[in-house]
Amino acid sequence: MNLRKTLLLALIALAVVAFFALDLGRFLSLEALKQRQADFAELYAQRPWTVIGAYFAIYVATTALSLPGATIITLAGGALFGLLWGTVIVSFASSIGATLAFLVARFVLRDSVQARFGQRLSEINQGVEREGAFYLFTLRLIPLVPFFVINLLMGLTAMKARTFYLVSQLGMLAGTVVYVNAGTQLARIDSLRGILSPALIGSFVLLGVFPLLARRVVAAVQRRRVYAPWAGQRPARFDRNLIVIGAGAGGLVTAYIAAAVKAKVTLVEAHKMGGDCLNYGCVPSKALIRSARLAHQMRHASHVGLGDVSATVNFKAVMQRIRSVVEAIEPHDSVERYTGLGVEVQQGYATLVNPWTVEIALNNGGKQRLTARSIVLATGASPFVPPLPGLDEVGYLTSDTLWDALAERDTVPQRMVVLGGGPIGSELAQAFARLGAQVTQVEMAPRILAREDEEVSALARAALEADGVHVLTGHKALRCERDDAGKWLVVEHQGQTQRIAFDELICAVGRSARLKGYGLEALGIPTSRVIDTNDYLQTLYPNIYAAGDAAGPFQFTHVAAHQAWYAAVNALFGEFKRFKVDHSVIPWATFVDPEVARVGLNEQEARERGIAFEVSRYALEELDRAIADGETQGFIKVLTVPGKDRILGVTIVGAHAAELLAEYVLAMKHGLGLNRVLGTIHTYPTMAEANKYVAGEWKRAHAPQGLLRWVQRYHDWKRG
Repeated sequence: MNLRKTLLLALIALAVVAFFALDLGRFLSLEALKQRQADFAELYAQRPWTVIGAYFAIYVATTALSLPGATIITLAGGALFGLLWGTVIVSFASSIGATLAFLVARFVLRDSVQARFGQRLSEINQGVEREGAFYLFTLRLIPLVPFFVINLLMGLTAMKARTFYLVSQLGMLAGTVVYVNAGTQLARIDSLRGILSPALIGSFVLLGVFPLLARRVVAAVQRRRVYAPWAGQRPARFDRNLIVIGAGAGGLVTAYIAAAVKAKVTLVEAHKMGGDCLNYGCVPSKALIRSARLAHQMRHASHVGLGDVSATVNFKAVMQRIRSVVEAIEPHDSVERYTGLGVEVQQGYATLVNPWTVEIALNNGGKQRLTARSIVLATGASPFVPPLPGLDEVGYLTSDTLWDALAERDTVPQRMVVLGGGPIGSELAQAFARLGAQVTQVEMAPRILAREDEEVSALARAALEADGVHVLTGHKALRCERDDAGKWLVVEHQGQTQRIAFDELICAVGRSARLKGYGLEALGIPTSRVIDTNDYLQTLYPNIYAAGDAAGPFQFTHVAAHQAWYAAVNALFGEFKRFKVDHSVIPWATFVDPEVARVGLNEQEARERGIAFEVSRYALEELDRAIADGETQGFIKVLTVPGKDRILGVTIVGAHAAELLAEYVLAMKHGLGLNRVLGTIHTYPTMAEANKYVAGEWKRAHAPQGLLRWVQRYHDWKRG
């Protein structure tokens, strides 16, 4: 920090210390204002410009230094100068003081904050550049955040000082009028009757009602601004209450809820009902894992006292079983079922024409236009395919395409490369290895399952390698090649390249939200990795919502269904009551063997966020049921607030981890701590007892040792 910044900070600190050391705050109270009201009024009558100048300077200094008391000074302005002149003086003084605080924060803090949080500040600055003035105006109009905090934080952004001053001057004007007016009424209190005067009561009512009115005004202004390009296109009557685009988990649940409350709803799906989960993701992959796990158990039957069996894999039958599982579940998500529930289902490709109109290119030919008061975008996600040179030439599979492609094979591919070390890649790599393929898993990061703690990643890697998967972490895929000898993936590791031969390559490096082709660009709906939404799942247009993978931030089927409730209820009843989507307790699981399941924070995330925690741990090798089943690999790890039993997060590695996690999801959702888990009866012998035992580990670590020593003395005394 240079000398000028140091001197400025020293002066500010000196002024603040002097303010508190001299107890100057005693003059900035309502009681002090009432006591000196007559003196101030007399002085103002004798020397008006001197009083105005002194008042102005005090107000500017108080605001610039972010000292408490601005509200009392504002009331004093009304009491001294009346509504008109009080408003003028306070308006300029508060805006100038706020701008000085803004400039001080920029001068002293912005460089250091930029150096430490450059990436995050860059994103904030982009938002400020687009909508900063309106956002500041909203904050000024609805003072939910203290003004001094706004002054300091805005100084760290790229907003121009001139813009900050002008917007502050305008935005604070309405609030200034309200507070100054209250000050004029306080000046008239001279008896108990004055306290109950209609004018004074009206002023305080206005103080209370103002934020609510301001919020409505801001919402109306913003709505008018957003819909301005579509003036005249809003239908007088609507064909539907709700149109839902996409029939995956998010769209299906949204349409189901709408029909259940008797809304007229149309669900549009261009491809398969049930979306990715039913057709390409959760359902077929778990069916594959079931076959692979049984093959593994047969080969290792001696672990439970039986003879090992060389499992013969009928790969075509395995793939046919997967198809049969999907077909058995399909009726749950079918057109017929949803039509029976009262949902109109249109099979075709939907495009937004304006904020209320959807054009559907029907699969059987022709087009249809429908209007609706609200629209929900549940367009899902698709596998991300990395731009590897030569990839198209050698051919590749994704989690979407592999099921149909491999169903044509009589045997499992001999050599497979799985590109990606996340949950999807790890599940597929282990499953195909157990079915007899020689699998190489390639991950650019230093470890697989990088979102989990290092010990979890290490355990998962060891499990995959035990099943024959060749796990290559820290390897960057460079390109694909094809020659007479076959197909190759070229990777780089520590400056060295190597070639990996394969018969089939599966890209499993993540999924991208489907954002193109739905008319989002034409309507100007902002997107980043997903469709940008607020806490109510509203897009730029308040009547257009997004849910599921297209909305993020989690790409899980259960999260899509969770969001669907909020999207449906807010879309249909938001004018009466809106609900903020709750992402506070989100569970997920990776179905490798042993399973990995988690909810809330793990150690890695807690450290990154600077959150203090304690760890309670229980190894499954100590659990009776796990020993009986021969499934002792894994553990339960619970993070709690230091000294308390409140759960911050849980990681479970082991058999049935996803099922065991449910108890903690319930506990965290409803604020139940480990003491409640410990006090709950768990059936013996079950895996679920592990939840009780890890709570017991926490209890043992927090036993009151001092009290126990006295109890021991008591027992010693009782024995004589």
